[in-house]
Amino acid sequence: MMAQYLAIKEAHPDSLLFYRMGDFYELFFDDAVVASKALDIALTKRGKHAGEDIPMCGVPIHAADSYLQKLIRKGHRVAVAEQTESPAEAKKRGYKAVVAREVVRLVTPGTITEDSLLDARSHNFLLSLARAGKDYAMAWLDISTGEFFATALRPEELPAHIARLHPGEILVSDKWLEEEDLSEGLRDWGKALTPLPSVRFNSQNGEKRLKDLFSVATLDAFGAFSRAELAAAGALVDYVELTQKGKFPLIKTPVQMAPGDVMSIDAATRRNLELTRTLTGERNGSLLATIDRTVTGGGGRRLAADMAGPLTEPEKISARLDMVNFFTSDHGRRERLRDILRRCPDTERALSRLVLGRGGPRDLAVIRDGLAETANIRASLSTSGLDSLPDGLADASEQLGYHADLVELLTTALAPDLPLLARDGGFIARGYRPDLDEHRALRDESRRHIANLQAAYAKEVGVPALKIKHNNVLGYFIEITPRFVDKMTTDFIHRQTMANAVRYTTVVLGELEDKISRAGERALALELSLFDELVEKVKEAGPAILSAAEAIARIDVAASHAELAVEQSYCRPAIDDSLRFEITGGRHPVVEAALKSNAEADFVANDCCLNEDRRLWLLTGPNMAGKSTFLRQNALIAILAQMGSFVPATSAHIGIVDRLFSRVGAADDLARGRSTFMVEMVETASILNQAGARSLVILDEIGRGTATFDGLSIAWATVENLHDVNKCRALFATHYHELTALAAKLSALQNHSMRVREWKGDVIFLHEVADGSADRSYGIQVAKLAGLPKAVISRAESVLTALEEKDQGSAATRLANDLPLFSTIVNEAAARETEKIPSALEERLASINVDDLSPRDALSLLYELKEIMEKASSS
Repeated sequence: MMAQYLAIKEAHPDSLLFYRMGDFYELFFDDAVVASKALDIALTKRGKHAGEDIPMCGVPIHAADSYLQKLIRKGHRVAVAEQTESPAEAKKRGYKAVVAREVVRLVTPGTITEDSLLDARSHNFLLSLARAGKDYAMAWLDISTGEFFATALRPEELPAHIARLHPGEILVSDKWLEEEDLSEGLRDWGKALTPLPSVRFNSQNGEKRLKDLFSVATLDAFGAFSRAELAAAGALVDYVELTQKGKFPLIKTPVQMAPGDVMSIDAATRRNLELTRTLTGERNGSLLATIDRTVTGGGGRRLAADMAGPLTEPEKISARLDMVNFFTSDHGRRERLRDILRRCPDTERALSRLVLGRGGPRDLAVIRDGLAETANIRASLSTSGLDSLPDGLADASEQLGYHADLVELLTTALAPDLPLLARDGGFIARGYRPDLDEHRALRDESRRHIANLQAAYAKEVGVPALKIKHNNVLGYFIEITPRFVDKMTTDFIHRQTMANAVRYTTVVLGELEDKISRAGERALALELSLFDELVEKVKEAGPAILSAAEAIARIDVAASHAELAVEQSYCRPAIDDSLRFEITGGRHPVVEAALKSNAEADFVANDCCLNEDRRLWLLTGPNMAGKSTFLRQNALIAILAQMGSFVPATSAHIGIVDRLFSRVGAADDLARGRSTFMVEMVETASILNQAGARSLVILDEIGRGTATFDGLSIAWATVENLHDVNKCRALFATHYHELTALAAKLSALQNHSMRVREWKGDVIFLHEVADGSADRSYGIQVAKLAGLPKAVISRAESVLTALEEKDQGSAATRLANDLPLFSTIVNEAAARETEKIPSALEERLASINVDDLSPRDALSLLYELKEIMEKASSS
């Protein structure tokens, strides 16, 4: 057995080997050590190898999924070696023959299909990166739903695209990872990276693999794929076949996406805006969790995908908005439809499991129940006449298809109560196959004979406690306690003696056991055969089932957006190819929802108008006044609008945003040796190097992480670059009030501020955006609200007064002198510089009354003056 184990392990050195032994998956040697720590299970030993104990641990097969989940989440791959024959079959090859085993599947983060290992509301993409010459491409596939895409791109676009997909696993050439400039963008995905030999990323081989997969002579019908796209897609298909050991999921034909088809949002922006996860990693509190009203797993995945990649074509966006608008107009119709959708199970993933041979009777029931509802959905949509449906819903209604025959077959064939696994039997309905019913009757009647025989034997020997039991070693046997041994007659043949029981058999019991065994085996074999037949019928209908599932998801998303719009008073945005960004009464969807749930004050809505004449807003105001919220809400409104949702505003007119950039919040990256300020500068550099005229940029507090004048200079130059070079729509929040003077120089810049009110020394935040600039930052008032000690607040006020009255440094004055727009500041600083400011020594001398000094006081004063002078010279 160990020789067999080591041979299998040698073929899969990079995976933990789950080695099937009866009802357990066992792990040995280093695999056992690693797995026991990762799973927190006991490490034991079994046998010896090279004179050393062999470490061993194991997990029960019935609970294997939960253990696989832990291993996959910790970055491990698992090779599953199953027994491919029974012990009886092995014995035919020799008394000591080992049961044959082979790896039937490689479990990797990107190829899992089990519900228990997947998030029902999120895609699990397997991504492949490739290049051919100077061309780069990526292809991605969700093995659990069959969705397959490919796109060409530039190397600098890779991080943003990977962040959008958030793949479970990334296939990349091992040579690629050796190139530092290319691997830098992949470093954040360390555990998800799977290096493969570069030979697997061959475009000619990729083209052949795709043609074979889809049984076509040419790929022209799918798109004009570049060599890099063919290489990426081919490597993907090759890897799926490798991990599934010859079994292949049902995959849709590849969809070729142009690089500009969706809004580009880099990883930092997604993190800052908390689109799918908060900064702490929670789903609750994210934009996705706030707007999600979908009621199906497929709808949840579709919604997440739409948010990850908002569209950039006004016509396609408008088509989605038309679908939402249809459902907002009739509450009753929308509720009836959503009630139907709630009954729709996840047919996509059930189909994938069945095709891969990992499905069971309950997956067949999922297919039956999901397809049965398609007729009800179509009827619900057609109540007002098909002609009145928006094009998107009309297409979806047709895409639902007609599945009455398959639904009737599965309804007739499947029993009411279904086991999880087909091997457990009992899932075929009575009356579906007469021959199966005969075998079952014989099996069940024989079992009643066992009960009758037990009663007869108990009466015959006078032992009421006599039992007929069964196990996999002895089969059926008679069991009594040792004190009744003398009552057993010669008809009872001794089988086994234990401390608390003695076991027997009889000729009659042996014959009955054989009869039961044959009837049960025949019934189960026939059920398994029928299961395979039903699965084949489902496979034949596979493309139609996937099409129906896609339609259900799209309808669910449209109804979800409508439910949200009505519930939260969202409006339909106007989308076009202009450069306008005009929001009236805009609100932050997440903050507003939090305020409502906590029964707090209503959210204060604000307008935002960016156009060619006023495309850059400089926003000033104190902390806590709502600058960051205002910035974020406008970015989120752009995302919602272009993904096809209504938006939290009174009205919205948005010219297409092709790239969205956000630099809000502070965080360090200690793993890369980057301080908070360094991270801020890296992200700002990315924005200034990539933003174009169609981009929307939101920046908050650029330059705050360094010295005042360094930060001011960086912020100054950044604003100028955004205005003169990037020429994009942008919101720039800052505490550097000096920047407001730029409005006189930069024609498209406009000053705005967050309104506040002072009352009896306290500051009241109004959370309103107004024209003009803030007069100051109110930092001390905010510190007071935060609970700083009164002594600290008082001292801070004194220091602030002194700083405002005195020179802030001649170096700063010289710097400002080179910036014409700082003329007011320069003049004020120069005026202060001309004032004679007494030193500490001079101030002390002026305070002395010499006539009042005693000799001892005079001596002490000399020491004090000397100390003041030494401090002054050392500073």
